[in-house]
Order: sequence, then structure tokens, then C-alpha cells
Amino acid sequence: MKHPWTGLKNIPRNIWLVSSATLINRAGTMVLPFIALYAKQELNVTTGEAGLVLAFYGIGALISSPFSGKLSDKIGPLKLMTISLISSGLFLFLYSAVQDFRIFLGLSFIWAILNEAFRPASMSFISSEITPDRRKTAFALNRLAINLGMSIGPVIGGILSTINFSLLFYVDGITSLAAGSFLIFSHWQKHEVEDERVGVKGTVEVANKVSLIKNKKFLYFILAFIPVQIVFFQHIGALPLFIVNELGFSNAVFGYLIAINTVLIIFVEVPLNDAMRTWENHKSLALGALLSALGFGLLAFLEDIQPIILLIIIWTFGEMILFPASGDYVASISPEKQRGEYMGYFQMSFSFSFMVGPWLGAEALDHFGSLSLWASCFVLGMISAFMLFRIKSRKASSQIVNG
Repeated sequence: MKHPWTGLKNIPRNIWLVSSATLINRAGTMVLPFIALYAKQELNVTTGEAGLVLAFYGIGALISSPFSGKLSDKIGPLKLMTISLISSGLFLFLYSAVQDFRIFLGLSFIWAILNEAFRPASMSFISSEITPDRRKTAFALNRLAINLGMSIGPVIGGILSTINFSLLFYVDGITSLAAGSFLIFSHWQKHEVEDERVGVKGTVEVANKVSLIKNKKFLYFILAFIPVQIVFFQHIGALPLFIVNELGFSNAVFGYLIAINTVLIIFVEVPLNDAMRTWENHKSLALGALLSALGFGLLAFLEDIQPIILLIIIWTFGEMILFPASGDYVASISPEKQRGEYMGYFQMSFSFSFMVGPWLGAEALDHFGSLSLWASCFVLGMISAFMLFRIKSRKASSQIVNG
């Protein structure tokens, strides 16, 4: 019987190194989860003003994505990842010394630009370091590193915040510097996919640049993907409000429910995507969106904890299928020399959905009730599922070549 993790042995060393750096960095992620709380408790601002910190960070992330993507194409994704980690790590030490709230908002914006530059560069790097048939598994491995790190950092951050809030900035900064140093001093293998490009994608795609605005396939994909992203981000927006305030469960219960999502991702996502690596992307994307629509939409009819657990499992499977497939699809339709630019604009859609999704969900829950909220999530998810199923990934290369 084939071991479910067998596919990892086919992942190149370079991707393991980047995933290791991601794990080091994410294991120190503590400032962002606690930044609004820090502003309220240490800078003595109102709850609304504390929320502005995340808004400024979100705007910086939105702006950073496309510019860092283009910069990645110019200087190389590995160099940009290193710059992002080192600069954001050093910046955090300055960040903690600021007591003026207006300056703190400005620094939050700048920090987002530096910190979020890592994402499109890492996705571009992973795309270029592995053959298309293993790309989903590689993206799943990177998401595993992210989720493992995020299961560590906020927990340690919560403990440190009770001792001294400034420690979060120092430890987060140190882990960023450690991850950047890891990239600098690691032994990198020679590019392994170079000789396979002609057979897999065709020389024209690699040689020619394609205007992103003229790439209708990419623009269609982004429009199709945003609705289900907005649905997904309800897990940090309307879902906790619904579980705790409306259904009456405790904060601890909600924490346990979300832990189900994390545990599934850690143990299931990599073997799941390796098993589905031969699926065409439009089928994976549509299935992921469908499961997300069902997982969130059916909350409209449930109040008991057991069926809610089942729905969390359903939308988690949607997440585990949807996001690796989306990265693989963008990589498949992006010209080699513009992969960072495409990944940057793809990441921009995440930043946009992160900004508007939780806010829209909370507003819908407050003004229209849970039935309307979750019904709307079902509709949005199904819109994405229908649109994404119409994508034919096997035609991506020919459409790029033909413009």
C-alpha cells in the first residue's frame, strides 16, 4: 500500500528550503494577531482606532503585492524573499519603540509592504522550481509550513503578551531575521526544471511576455475566485460572532472548532493534493469552491455543535483543495519571466478579500441576520464554483501563446 506522504520525496530540495524558512518565519508570527490589542492596551486608543491598524496593514498588503511581484521578476524571487524577511525583521524593532498612534499607523502600512513582499516571491519561486505535475503538492507543502508555524506563533505570543507586550515585536523580528539568514546560508541546488520547460509548456510561453491586462484567462480567474475568497474569510469575520454571540458557545469552544481546521490541514492537505495532482485545475477549483459554499452556507440551518463540526470539516476540505489548485493554475497561465508579477496580482486578490470579507460578513450578520448571511455565502461560493468549472486549464498554454 502506498504511503500517503510518499509524494513528498519528489519535492526538490530548494522548495523544502523555502518551506523551512516559511516555517521559521511563521513560528514567530505574533505581532499581527495581537496588533489591534496592542494598540488598545499599550497605546490607549479606542476599539475603533485599534481596528484602523489592521486596515492600514491591509492597505499596505494590497499595494505591496503587485509591486513586489514585478520586483521579484527583476531581481529574482529568492533575493526578494531574503530582503523581505531581513527588512521586516529589523523594522519590527523600530516598530515597538513608537508610542504616537498616528506614527504607529504609518509604520503599520510600511511594515505590511515589507512583510507581504515575501508571499508572491515565494509562490513564484515554488512555481519555477518544480514540474507542473508536482506543483499542487509543493504548494500544499508550503501551506503546511504556514499552518504549522501559525499554530505555534500566536500561542507563544499570547504568553509573552502577559509578560511584556514589546517581547512580541522582538521575538517576531528575531524569527524573521533567522528565516532570512537561513535563506542566505542554505545550499541551493541548481534549477531543476530548466530543461523540462520545452516539453511541458512550450518555448513560446517562456520567451514571450504577455500583458496581464490582456490575459483574459487570468482576469476571468480572479473575478471567479474573489467570491469564494470572501466566503472563506468568514472564518475570521462572521463565523466567530455567529458561534459565540448568536449560538451562545464560549470563546474556548470556538477555538477548539477552528483547531479542527488546523489539524486537518497539517495531516491531510499534502497527501490529499498529491493524490489529486493529476486532476485538471478547473475541476479541483470548482470542487473546492463547491465544498466551501456548502460548508458555510448550510450553517443557516444548524445550531448544534456536532453538525457544525461536520461543516467545518467540509469547508476545510474545500480550502485544502482550492488554494493549492489556485496557485498551480496561476503558475500554469503565467509566462515564466512574469510569474512574480502574476503571483503578485493573485496575492492582491487575497489582500482585497481579507480587507472586505470579514467586514461584509459582520455587517451582514448584524443587519440582516445569520440566515441571510450564510445563504449569501452559499450563493457566492456557487457563483465561483460555476465560473471556475468553466476554466479549461489544459488550454492555458495555447491561449497565452496566441495572446
